[in-house]
Amino acid sequence: MPDRNQTSTNGFILQGFSCYTQLWVPLFCLFLLVYLLTLQANVLISVVIYKTSLWHTPMYFFLCNLAFIDIFTTSIYQPKILSVLLTEDSTISFNACLFQLHCFISLICAEFVSLAVMAYDRYVAICNPLRYMTVLNRRVCVILVITCWIVAFTEPLPRTMLISQLPFCRSLVIDHFFCDLTVLIKLSCRDTSLIELLTYISCSVIGLPAFVLIVSSYTCIIFTFLKIRSATGRKKAFSTCTSHLTVVILFCCSTLITYMIPSSQYSSTLSKPFSFLYTALTPLINPFIYSLRNKDIKCCLSWQRCVTLIHCYLLL
Repeated sequence: MPDRNQTSTNGFILQGFSCYTQLWVPLFCLFLLVYLLTLQANVLISVVIYKTSLWHTPMYFFLCNLAFIDIFTTSIYQPKILSVLLTEDSTISFNACLFQLHCFISLICAEFVSLAVMAYDRYVAICNPLRYMTVLNRRVCVILVITCWIVAFTEPLPRTMLISQLPFCRSLVIDHFFCDLTVLIKLSCRDTSLIELLTYISCSVIGLPAFVLIVSSYTCIIFTFLKIRSATGRKKAFSTCTSHLTVVILFCCSTLITYMIPSSQYSSTLSKPFSFLYTALTPLINPFIYSLRNKDIKCCLSWQRCVTLIHCYLLL
């Protein structure tokens, strides 16, 4: 029966794709495409916002922060998945697994807080436009973003420390494609009720309030849009709100369902699709929903493309 020291030496075995060995090449191509598109879209948004000085506006400052969160989130686990699919080496060390777990939970918390702040930003901008620059001045925006990162990386620390002390004597095989909290809890032969309680409290204190704030903000925005006389304006406004809410609901619901259910009811069959939603799909969709549909970003991208083409032409 392996103890924690043996686990630290041997590490874990990621077996999330063990049932799909014949599809490893297509899966590698799929995850590589998703990873490259996610990086390209989020880096492009960040560069455009910075180069055109749009980041001085609260909305774009928060968009840039969300892009950084999505870049880090997808880079925490995607390279390891690609390595497993390419080299067929499914092992991951105990320390690497812990690092991946802590960073991933931290970035999930950061995304919850960031989406809530962005929803509040849109609420103030649309429902109280005259007070927008007063309520969300530069100092407030910086404080909100710093608070987002501090909360994100300190909140999971107690659980990470507790998990680092667990003996994993049932199995070293992780039936997932990354080191997920619920899976590690299931593998331990020690009582993990305290870790589950801390996870439930975290979801109740950060996840649920953020989700409620987001839905409340967009509800107020929708009621404000109902006062628009122009049918075209209402249609455009509802289209924007619907797309934002769809992404938020996909992310929040899949995350909360995954981490708020008791470990005794855990099912890897359901966990994997939910995990794919908030680990791969959300970071890929966010820049297209929040940024690339924005008129200012579109204009900046068009301008940047023209400058690039002219530059290439002059070099030739």
